[in-house]
Amino acid sequence: MRACSCSCVIALSRYPGYPDQTARFQVRPGVWMNYIDAGPREGEVIVMLHGNPSWSYLWRHLVNGLSDRYRCIVPDHIGMGLSDKPDDSVYDYTLQSRVDDLGALLAHLGIDGPITLAVHDWGGMIGFGWALSHQQQVKRLVITNTAAFPMPADKAMPWQIAMGRHWKIGEWFIRSFNAFSSGASWLGVSRRMPADVRRAYVAPYNNWDNRISTIRFMQDIPLGPEDRGWSLLTRAGQALPSYADRPAFIAWGLRDICFDYPFLRTFKQALPNAQVMAFEDANHYVLEDKHEVIVPAVRQFLADNPIG
Repeated sequence: MRACSCSCVIALSRYPGYPDQTARFQVRPGVWMNYIDAGPREGEVIVMLHGNPSWSYLWRHLVNGLSDRYRCIVPDHIGMGLSDKPDDSVYDYTLQSRVDDLGALLAHLGIDGPITLAVHDWGGMIGFGWALSHQQQVKRLVITNTAAFPMPADKAMPWQIAMGRHWKIGEWFIRSFNAFSSGASWLGVSRRMPADVRRAYVAPYNNWDNRISTIRFMQDIPLGPEDRGWSLLTRAGQALPSYADRPAFIAWGLRDICFDYPFLRTFKQALPNAQVMAFEDANHYVLEDKHEVIVPAVRQFLADNPIG
């Protein structure tokens, strides 16, 4: 167990496999961010970014498989995981806020040199949004079921996402019953999660107030110029091909109902030299379904492509 800066006690043993090298940072006045900082201080830095409705727990297998050699920095976005979950009067739940938070955390840690950027789900939009002003720091990419560009033209938004984004009853349902996080823990995997792992995924979202970010993420999805994150997302998409000269590793679960083949195809077109592992029998949480394969493959990828 550890004490945190908000006078609470967090029992990390509730989350099987979760690294205990965690800390908290006051990313904004009165708002505290939880993050993993595991591995040698002098090691090459890997920044791992989760999406919605997961949290840093998603990356535990990769952290545990790499932190003997690499420094793994894994934040919980505000409103997610073990970070604070303020209401709308305190925090603006937007893509730009997430990008700013990431920048603040890395500045706080003194991470101003080369990094490997690892992303999943909204982590892609956040990470590549941050990279717009830090592109020279990004030396390698690890990409899993995510986006860094507007929705492909041949992709329709799944009704499960549209319900939360567009309909008031969707917000009520998600915040009343933890429907998005709980549903993803069942439907976002092809291999059933062990019960204690599933409980860990949903534990941070244990009441109406603590589910605010799971719905705000959905409502903030940029679909057109009228949306607040549209400019940031389109600029990130335009910049994506400029990373083609850097080593990239892509691991993709093809059963994902949201980030399915059109998204993978777009990444492959932008990053034609990427090493790609696409799994017909894996889902959105590809790191749950295939971590036994992905973790050693990522470790080999990093070893084969050292930061010079």
